[in-house]
Amino acid sequence: MLQLETAGYKTLDQLRSRGEFPPRWSKIEELERLTDSFMERFRQERFEVSKELGPGFVFSELIEQMVRTSEREHMDDETKPDGERLESVRALDRMNRMTLAYEHQCDLLMPLIGELGRARKPVSILELAAGSGGLTFALAERARKAGIEVRIIASDIVPAMIDEGNRQATERNLPVSFRLLNAFDFEGVEPGSVDLVLISQSLHHFTPGQLALMIAQAKRHGASAFVGLDGFRSLLLIGGVPLVAGLQGIGEFTLDGLTSARKFYSGIELDIIAAIATGKEAHQVSCSWPMTVLHVPLKPPTGP
Repeated sequence: MLQLETAGYKTLDQLRSRGEFPPRWSKIEELERLTDSFMERFRQERFEVSKELGPGFVFSELIEQMVRTSEREHMDDETKPDGERLESVRALDRMNRMTLAYEHQCDLLMPLIGELGRARKPVSILELAAGSGGLTFALAERARKAGIEVRIIASDIVPAMIDEGNRQATERNLPVSFRLLNAFDFEGVEPGSVDLVLISQSLHHFTPGQLALMIAQAKRHGASAFVGLDGFRSLLLIGGVPLVAGLQGIGEFTLDGLTSARKFYSGIELDIIAAIATGKEAHQVSCSWPMTVLHVPLKPPTGP
């Protein structure tokens, strides 16, 4: 219900026919504002299209408006000590291991990493908003088993996450390093040094404009692809995510599960963000339940 595909794609078709989608930008400084503004306009026009389609479509829009929230998760509260934010990430890591979420995500990512590995070795991966590296380590271990040489940089803006991640990387002897990084400007990332930019289970923590900046920066820094993974926007997960999160008995983490599920992007919203960031519609958005997968090819793989 919350994907709203019929009304959404009809709205996009109308905007496209008027030459208004995707909107054009020339300076990266204007990309964030432009994307946020267009997304707001799209949602407003989709509601008008829903009125034309009939009462059932309007009902779905009203449910969507009731469910959606811009509230921040507790783990994003910058006033909390780094140690408390690290504990929230550890709780997420336990939940992902319990539900085999990392295995699923590795299954989704390894075909692309294998393809990149045929063109360049080692495959250089930059993970944004990586926390303390649950997926990073799972991916490094899976690549080692597959005989694919990788080098992974896991980034975050919380120093405690970086310290914890580097400690574990040393203990596990994996080709992983952690560093502080602003995901919106990639400062310190050498152009051409990264093949794949990845962000997993964090898309909903950022505004549409911020996600567009990440994709655009990945392209500017010469990456071959950008991949975003997050929960599928649905009423089922709005009930299911906090239910599973609640099994650990941590009140704030359970509430974060509910907030996160209410903020998940629909497939068409990710379509819009990628199209604005790249200026074309060459990306793919798919569902691999319970996840939505955004794959944005930025350039064809090149030989060594």
